[in-house]
Amino acid sequence: MFSFGCASSGVPLSWAAGKGRAGVNFLPTLSDTSAQRVAQLVRLYRRPGDVVVVSIHWGGNWGYEIPAEQRRFAQKLIETAGVDLIHGQSSHHVKGIEVHRGRLILYGCGDLINDYEGISGQEAFRGDLGLMYFASLAPGTGQLKALRMVPTRICRFQLQLASRRDVQWLQKRLDHECSRLGARVKLENNKALRLQWK
Repeated sequence: MFSFGCASSGVPLSWAAGKGRAGVNFLPTLSDTSAQRVAQLVRLYRRPGDVVVVSIHWGGNWGYEIPAEQRRFAQKLIETAGVDLIHGQSSHHVKGIEVHRGRLILYGCGDLINDYEGISGQEAFRGDLGLMYFASLAPGTGQLKALRMVPTRICRFQLQLASRRDVQWLQKRLDHECSRLGARVKLENNKALRLQWK
């Protein structure tokens, strides 16, 4: 498991870890040089049978748009660094999901729980709704076999299972976003969501 913070999410350079100084594993850009740095870390620490997860705090808090540089960087990590799963976070709502070369890319996982309840201005994104992600990966290869998602809702600072209506809203919204990335999201017993991809 490797974790990074990007300038695009508001992480300042002053938070970066340095020689003899604790801090964030900082990526100033999503360049080829940054991808090579991640690849070097993966080669250094990966052992036979490992599944490699890279968690990246990137991008803004609101909006469904996935910048081309994020897609290119995530795909490059899979293709050249041997990463099996990209866990993107920073957005306060769920974003589109992609499967690239059999590997899972979660561009924005939203918040499982937070303390933003009652703050107004972004209600259209339904930041109160979230997902628990249950990914099944093939042992030894890291290839995605299945992704099941359980919708949740934050209410009074407590995590609850989402209502049927909220599950349907999430399915429709996420299916729309994923369809642009080559995947679809289907309802499962009106309680959970399942990813389908080519």
